[in-house]
Amino acid sequence: METQTAARAPRPADRPVPRTRPFARFLIPAGIAFSASPWSSPATALALGIAVAVGAGNPWPRATAPASRLSLQVSVVLLGFAMDLHTMLAVGAQGLLFAAGTIAGTLALGWTVGRLLGIESRVSLLIASGTAICGGSAIAAVGSSIEASEAQMSVAMGTVFLLNAVALYLFPWLGHSLALSPGQFGTWAGVAIHDISSVVGAAALYGGGALVTATAVKLARALWIVPLTAAAAGVHAHSRRPTRGVRRRWRVPVPWFIVLFVFASMARTWLPGAGAAAPLLRDVAEKGLTIALFLIGSGLSLPAIRAVGWRPLLQGLVLWAAISSVSLWIVLQTVR
Repeated sequence: METQTAARAPRPADRPVPRTRPFARFLIPAGIAFSASPWSSPATALALGIAVAVGAGNPWPRATAPASRLSLQVSVVLLGFAMDLHTMLAVGAQGLLFAAGTIAGTLALGWTVGRLLGIESRVSLLIASGTAICGGSAIAAVGSSIEASEAQMSVAMGTVFLLNAVALYLFPWLGHSLALSPGQFGTWAGVAIHDISSVVGAAALYGGGALVTATAVKLARALWIVPLTAAAAGVHAHSRRPTRGVRRRWRVPVPWFIVLFVFASMARTWLPGAGAAAPLLRDVAEKGLTIALFLIGSGLSLPAIRAVGWRPLLQGLVLWAAISSVSLWIVLQTVR
C-alpha cells in the first residue's frame, strides 16, 4: 500500500544511475536526430525518450537533464520572436478575468486534489501550473524557481504531455461534434490544451479561422508565466527552513529565459524586419521543445516511475477535465 511519501520522486543525486544496455549510448543521439526531423512530434519524442529509458537505459542522465532544461529555456525565448506584443495584449485584455479565473481555479483545485491524493507538493504544483497556463513552458519556469528536481520535472512533463497527445486528436473531434465555430474552438483550445504545439496542431486540424484565434489566446495566456513564477518563487523562498546559524535573504528569482521571452516579443513587435524571421524562429523553437521532450523522457526510469505511481496522472486528468468543461461552458456563452 502506497504511503504519502511514495509520491515523492527522489532527487537525481539520491538515485542510482540505472543499468544500461551496450547499445544505449547510440540511441540517445539517434533519438535527438529523429526529434529534430520533420517526422517527429512532441508526443512521439516524449514516448520515444521514455521507451529508450525503460528499454535500454540512459547512460548519461547527468548530462541529458541540464541539456533538456537548456533546450526548453532557449525554445521559450525563440517562441517570443513569433509573438506580436500588441495582439497578445489585445486578446489578453479581452479575456483578462477569464484567464485569471481559470488559472486561479485550476491552481486551487490542483492544490486540493494533490493534498487529497498525497502527491509531493512540488510535483502537484508543476502539474497544476502546466495545466493552468501553457504546459512545458510553465513547468520549466515554475520548476526552476522552486528548485524542483529532474525527476519531479520529468513526472510533471510526462503527465502534461501525455494529455497533450490525447488532446491533439480528441479536441477537433469534440469541436466538430459540438458544431463549434472556428472562434469558439480556437478560444477553447487555447485555454484547455496545455502546450502551444498541441494547440497549433489541433486548431490546424479543425480548420477555418481557429488557428489564428487559438494561437493568440494561448500566447496571451503564456504571459501569466511571469507572475506565477514570481509568486511560486516567493512562496518557496518563504517556506524554506533556514540552516541553523544562517540567515537567508528573501528574494524572487525570475528565470532569465522569461525575461528574454518578453524582450523577444517586444523585438518582434517594434524592430523592423524582425517579423520576417518569426516563422523560422518558431520552427526552430518547436524543434527545440521536441528535442527537450525526448531528453526529458530519457531521464525517466522504472524506479522513478514506480516511486511516483498513478496519482500524478490522476491529478492531471482531474484538472484537465475541470478546465476543459468549465472553459467550454464559458466559451459557448460568450463567444460566437
